[in-house]
Amino acid sequence: MSPQKMSVRRVAVVGGARIPFARSDGPYATASNQQMLTAALDGLVERHGLQEPGAVGEFVAGAVLKHSRDFNLARETVLGSKLHPATPAYDIQQACGTGLQAVIAAANKIALGQTESAVAGGADTASDAPLGVNDSLRRILLQARRAKSLGGRVKALAKVRPGHLVPDIPRNAEPRTGLSMGEHAAVTARAWGIGRAAQDELAAASHQRLAAAYERGFFQDLVIPFRGLARDQNLRPGSTAEKLASLKPVFGLAHPDPTMTAGNSTPLTDGAATVLLASEEWARQRGLEPLAYLTAYETAAVDFVGGDIAGGEDGLLMAPAYAVPRMLERAGLHLADFDLVEIHEAFASQVLATLAAWEKRGLGTVDRARLNVVGSSLATGHPFAATGARIVATLAKLLAERDAPARGLISICAAGGQGVTAILERD
Repeated sequence: MSPQKMSVRRVAVVGGARIPFARSDGPYATASNQQMLTAALDGLVERHGLQEPGAVGEFVAGAVLKHSRDFNLARETVLGSKLHPATPAYDIQQACGTGLQAVIAAANKIALGQTESAVAGGADTASDAPLGVNDSLRRILLQARRAKSLGGRVKALAKVRPGHLVPDIPRNAEPRTGLSMGEHAAVTARAWGIGRAAQDELAAASHQRLAAAYERGFFQDLVIPFRGLARDQNLRPGSTAEKLASLKPVFGLAHPDPTMTAGNSTPLTDGAATVLLASEEWARQRGLEPLAYLTAYETAAVDFVGGDIAGGEDGLLMAPAYAVPRMLERAGLHLADFDLVEIHEAFASQVLATLAAWEKRGLGTVDRARLNVVGSSLATGHPFAATGARIVATLAKLLAERDAPARGLISICAAGGQGVTAILERD
């Protein structure tokens, strides 16, 4: 039997659904990754009528902070959701790029004709972060388990000391450097000369634009109320650069004139998001109008260990400075060809450094009126694995609102010195 000839098809973004994002230790403090992801998935299923068998080819999702109970998170979410239980599912993880990588993984199968539709997404809870057993205690317990006699087990357990009972708490730090993401971003801000005023202005604009989008009803078909929240809890509609200027710096304090505050940095957040992808034929058969099409994507990584620690420009969150130029060259495009640009706002300084890096690499400048036009992570918050799906669904709807053909760019930085980027287009 001869192999079938594979042809590449266009991948449509049909819709999205997410729960409002909440600050950690707030309304979702007792919600698990699975519970949040199930709520977002159920909202998507209900709004697009995906309950019947075979409606969705597969579900791809992930989380960055995972308990052992989150084993097979995507599949367990399907089994607890309104999606048909015969829907295959699998997990994926690439730090803050998880959600967009899930979209890319699903899109590849649709493009190659291996499935007609898929849902991608992610969830993360900073409130319910896993606590590990002290490693010394773990070794003692394993030794006791391997013992062949009661005496051997007692002998092993006798080694337990009070200090062994202190749990290992997850740290917001890079394993290779010991520095938090905020401290790394502070190094990058200094390397690129990113000032405090510019950061505060960008952060204030994010809140103001998100508030305006909620007021005009933009998120009505994208956000599903959950546990008493109908809007992103981190949103501060009255934010101004002047108010943010009064906040004290929290990162880079070991150096003169630190610029990064809690106001121009993304808070720890809980939440989940999903997005529906499909072939054009599938959407047409169901009477669904594609919002946009996913036409290109690219990933990159930088040596932040050697570069960032030395104070160079290749910081922890600067991989999009390489991914985007490669993607645009392959697509034959320039920054000026994009009507909208969505840059994940891990920190205001990181967004500004990315823009500066693109300009330095000859891509040109980004019109601020086209950047994160309905706000982004500084205002919504950033549940790590959920951000990619949030941005894809948001940008697709923004493109669909336009009367003419339009194009949008997505740029997401991630821990480990990585970046995930993509292009959405609408005819």
